[in-house]
Amino acid sequence: MTGKTNLIHPTAIISESAKIHPTAKISPFAVVEGETKIGENCEVGANAFIGAGTTLAKGVKIFTGAAIGGISQDLKFNNEESFLQVGENTILREFVTVNRGTEKGSTTQIGKNCLVMSYTHIAHDCKIGNSVILANSVQMGGYVEIDDFAGVGGIVPIHQFVKIGKFAYIGGGYRVPKDVPPFILAAEEPLKFCGLNVVGLRRRGFSREQISELKKIYKTIFSPKLNVQQALEKLQTEPDSNEKQEVLNFIKNSKRGIISG
Repeated sequence: MTGKTNLIHPTAIISESAKIHPTAKISPFAVVEGETKIGENCEVGANAFIGAGTTLAKGVKIFTGAAIGGISQDLKFNNEESFLQVGENTILREFVTVNRGTEKGSTTQIGKNCLVMSYTHIAHDCKIGNSVILANSVQMGGYVEIDDFAGVGGIVPIHQFVKIGKFAYIGGGYRVPKDVPPFILAAEEPLKFCGLNVVGLRRRGFSREQISELKKIYKTIFSPKLNVQQALEKLQTEPDSNEKQEVLNFIKNSKRGIISG
């Protein structure tokens, strides 16, 4: 174990093989298992648990009672060595649970500058991008992928293997059984396309022209006169842009299928 003892409370239980930066703070009754790495200016709250194989990058904050890097809940898990990585300045609030990967050498990943609110569960092998916001009690199955700048409202269950695209937003309280393309707002039951995430796009600096183009793209994709394949073929003949390619690539690579219009 490394680290200044005056920043590690004497009631914390720290493995001798944990690597803790001297500026990291460990609060009362926290547990840090072996083969963990806790970076510069990290904070681990009271009664928090940091499991083996976890790496916390610079500035990560773990709040009271969170359980980070616990073993997979997958029934196939057989105590293989697996990992969890949490990016710089990400915040995991009270009683968040995050499981490490389920197969030997696999990794659950959370990017930098994310906010994960209380009681959220991030299952084994999930991949969370940068600047993602997950509101209270989001519940994720295994292998879920959420891309950069996406947001998920409170009390949302997300089916395993689902993908959520960049800048998308899921309304609170709705179940996510299929992939959610980038830039959109999804809500209602069953979950469906409810327009662009205009507020989020404007906050992130998207121009009026970019938003207008995205509206045209999704008008084609969810046209009642076209199926998804026909819509993609039609869009291929129209002027190119980074936004169009992001949408097309997401839909082409979707394995669960996208939500309806």
